[in-house]
Amino acid sequence: MRLALALARRGLGQVSPNPTVGALLVRDGCVVGRGWTQPGGRPHAETEALRIAGSLAQGATIYVTLEPCNHHGETPPCVDALIAASVARVVSAVEDPDDRVAGQGHARLRAAGIQVDVGICQAAAHRLNEGYFLNRRKRRPLVTLKVASTLDGRIALQNGQSQWITGPAARARGHMLRATHDAILVGSGTALADDPSLTCRLDGLEARSPARVVLDTALQLPRDSQLARTARQTPVWVMTCAPTDAALSNPLTAQGVDVVKVVPGPNNKPDIHAVLNLLAARGITRLLVEGGSVILSAFLQAGLVDRVVWFRAGGVIGGDGVPALGPMGLDDMAHLERFEREDVVLLGADVMEVYRRAKDG
Repeated sequence: MRLALALARRGLGQVSPNPTVGALLVRDGCVVGRGWTQPGGRPHAETEALRIAGSLAQGATIYVTLEPCNHHGETPPCVDALIAASVARVVSAVEDPDDRVAGQGHARLRAAGIQVDVGICQAAAHRLNEGYFLNRRKRRPLVTLKVASTLDGRIALQNGQSQWITGPAARARGHMLRATHDAILVGSGTALADDPSLTCRLDGLEARSPARVVLDTALQLPRDSQLARTARQTPVWVMTCAPTDAALSNPLTAQGVDVVKVVPGPNNKPDIHAVLNLLAARGITRLLVEGGSVILSAFLQAGLVDRVVWFRAGGVIGGDGVPALGPMGLDDMAHLERFEREDVVLLGADVMEVYRRAKDG
């Protein structure tokens, strides 16, 4: 099952709105087939493993990281394929929360006389597809905040200069984060100040660039920005509270930008909950937030941050630098946003710390 989970990780950022699944067929102690969800969500992992195994699938055990599907979509149900292949046993890590499956796949397999065991490496499988589970159960994606700062938590000089706080190894890992998420989000401040492309620029992984999302209250993104000019190559969704009339939206839509009207929050800026609901409806399961201090603080204040990836360089800017986070308005330590550190990675002269929302957070 651990090997099946490793196979499944290959699909992160490539299969939305589907989960990423790994499958391993074993017969007489030998691996006879393996597969993982392919880009775009099809074919499924089980189908790929069965295709490789061929007739050797008969009487074999398949280890699969998520309950096999039991409904007709763009392809027939994986349950039908497993029954037709006469596998003897299905070892499944976790039940699929999709209402069209939700235990029915396992039930059909058992009804066909196939042994089914559920719960092997369940926690790891749930964490792997946490974004998919959140999409199905709470109608929002998994939210990861990415920050690159100095030791004193500054992300730029007072004049706005920020290139480069971290070194090449840390920046490369940041691009890998982009490759494993379905969408990346910034605010209009970052989009206007930096004119970023927000693509994955690792050799060989350029095609894994996520959809680009800009929270743009007043619809200020220029039509000649890097984001607008490349919108037909990699999707750009501008979410705004401004009236989406022809004078404002047409210059962007003509470039291929998708301008989306969002319900405003109390501060007349796009409501974070509404933004996440809209992204989930578009199939996004994993969202990487790379915005400036205003956006990062807004997500934290909304209580909608699941993971934090903090790249820390060994330099110091001082109090006149731009802080990573803006005011949070806290007046009681009981309301402190708390995260548990789960990993520390040395990247050249820099450090990457990975945090997950505390269980009681």
